[in-house]
Amino acid sequence: MKSRCSALGLALFLFLLTACGGTGVSVSTGGNNGGTGGGGATSAALQHVVVVVLENQNYSDVIGSASMPYLNSLASQYSLATQFYANTHPSIGNYFEMTTAQNPTGNIDAWPLTFAGDNIARELTAQSKTWKVYAQSIPSVGYTGDDVYPYVKHHNPFAYFDEIINSATQKANIVGIGQLSTDAGSGSLPTYSFVVPDDLHNGHDCPNGASSCPLSDRLSAADAWLNSNLSGLIGNTSLMSNTVIVITFDESATDNTMGGGRVPVILVGGKVKTGFQSTTTYQFPSLLRFSLESVGVASYPGTAGTAPSMNEFLK
Repeated sequence: MKSRCSALGLALFLFLLTACGGTGVSVSTGGNNGGTGGGGATSAALQHVVVVVLENQNYSDVIGSASMPYLNSLASQYSLATQFYANTHPSIGNYFEMTTAQNPTGNIDAWPLTFAGDNIARELTAQSKTWKVYAQSIPSVGYTGDDVYPYVKHHNPFAYFDEIINSATQKANIVGIGQLSTDAGSGSLPTYSFVVPDDLHNGHDCPNGASSCPLSDRLSAADAWLNSNLSGLIGNTSLMSNTVIVITFDESATDNTMGGGRVPVILVGGKVKTGFQSTTTYQFPSLLRFSLESVGVASYPGTAGTAPSMNEFLK
């Protein structure tokens, strides 16, 4: 009797559900073009993600430093990842992890080859999203050649991607840093921006070009650069209502934990939690996943699809 009643109840439930116009179940059939990530579209919370990469500093030397008041003010006001670790040493492998979630370079900063694999530019383009690299001191728009100091190629992984190198249209997305404020002010900021200061302003070298200087000089120069180039964007409340700026360092100076050491990662934006500190462990494939996932792209290169999501930083 109990079985019969259950069957009748189920039949009645299905009849009523169908009569009301649907099953109430959303099914995703989208595929994954980029390795291990899940498929299907996501609902985009953001219109813009801006990733800014500084160089070679220990977490403990940056967070709380009197030499970086602007960055620390952002870390206090918005969100800070307290357990974020670079993947490797030296720089180049981490830049590839941010954009491809793999490291084909053998950790050779002067890597002479190009990369034909999946990458963030490919995934964005496939979903009709836009991207740009804003590189300080780059010799010209579309430049994909070797170092011209203080611009260094291995801080711009897009200059290694075959599909960009071989396309005049794609190469035109690699521009100078001055274009960042212009695009933001004109409402033409792309879906994804990759922002790289040159070696005099990213904490890597002494800002006056000297062979040595106190760490405080390098940190102060990087902090001043951030203030000069980001404060206008962050002060634009309309833009920031649907934009997240992520400020990271490519690797630690002296720490080897998890490959590249602990680095500070700060997230800023109208949809970012305020006064929040995460204790979740992340590496750069998670940043790549976040960069795509938060703008509605659900296909991820390399190991990004299985990396922990960073959505906890969003309101």
